[in-house]
Amino acid sequence: MSVSRIGDIAVSGLLAQRVRMTVTASNIANAHTTRTAEGGPYRRRDPVFEAQPAGGSFAAGLDRELSVVTVPRVEVDPRPGSMRLDPGHPDADENGYVRMPNVDLVEEMTNLMQASRSFEANLLSLRKAREMSDAALRIGK
Repeated sequence: MSVSRIGDIAVSGLLAQRVRMTVTASNIANAHTTRTAEGGPYRRRDPVFEAQPAGGSFAAGLDRELSVVTVPRVEVDPRPGSMRLDPGHPDADENGYVRMPNVDLVEEMTNLMQASRSFEANLLSLRKAREMSDAALRIGK
């Protein structure tokens, strides 16, 4: 496997995790937004990851495909938000309840930690590939 192929796979993972962290940060930032341009409370978003064939002779030699990850879309979570009693809130219904966003801060922080660790793992594999490439170049000296 060429170092550039390793780099392509690692970089695709870095980019996907960056999207995941950005979407998660948006979810956290809007955890208390009860009114949006679409109407109603903010609805949590989730990035959708998809594997795309990386191709190459190494993949063919092992009779399998290496894959890079892409984020083709970000979907809205269909789960309803909770109802909170707050009669003084401007978005309260006639009974004093406000529909809150469907954002669970514990879940979002867990997603953020997982994305951060995945980002670090991809970065480490990219560094190791560069170190292997440098070591191979030193052999020829």
